[in-house]
Order: sequence, then structure tokens, then C-alpha cells
Amino acid sequence: MAALATAAALAGCAAQSAPYGDPGARALPAGQSCQSIRGELNKMDARGVPSKVEASTRGQKLNAAAQADVDRYNQMLNYYLGARCHV
Repeated sequence: MAALATAAALAGCAAQSAPYGDPGARALPAGQSCQSIRGELNKMDARGVPSKVEASTRGQKLNAAAQADVDRYNQMLNYYLGARCHV
């Protein structure tokens, strides 16, 4: 949930700088597709990474491995939403 809020906030910031408030879809990194990113997000969901994201958002200290999971999850979610894979 927190990652979605972060992504929405970032999208809102980006929209302010573009004409008509729509920055358009962003290109995915080389070698990535909507399906590959969704697959990675699904794997992280199964490992419980969203609960780590929420803990991090609440200010809870995480070990290095958990923080790396959180950072990767947020990065993948930003790619997924930015490329408009969800529509």
C-alpha cells in the first residue's frame, strides 16, 4: 500500500511538469517487459515484501537484506506503474 502511495505521489509530481498533466507512459529498462516486472512483483509479494515496505514506511529499521528488498520492490513498482502496465 505504501509503495502505491509513493508511486502515486511521484506520478503526481511528474504530471505537474507536463502539458495537460499527463506525462505519458515511460519506457521500460532494456530487457524488461510488463510481464517480467509483474512476475518479479508477484514473487516478492509471495515472499512478504509488501509488509517490509509498510514497516519501512512506518519508520521501522530494517536489516540490509530487507531494505534491499524494499528498494527493489519500489523500483519495480515504479517501472510497472510508470510504463502503464496496469492499464
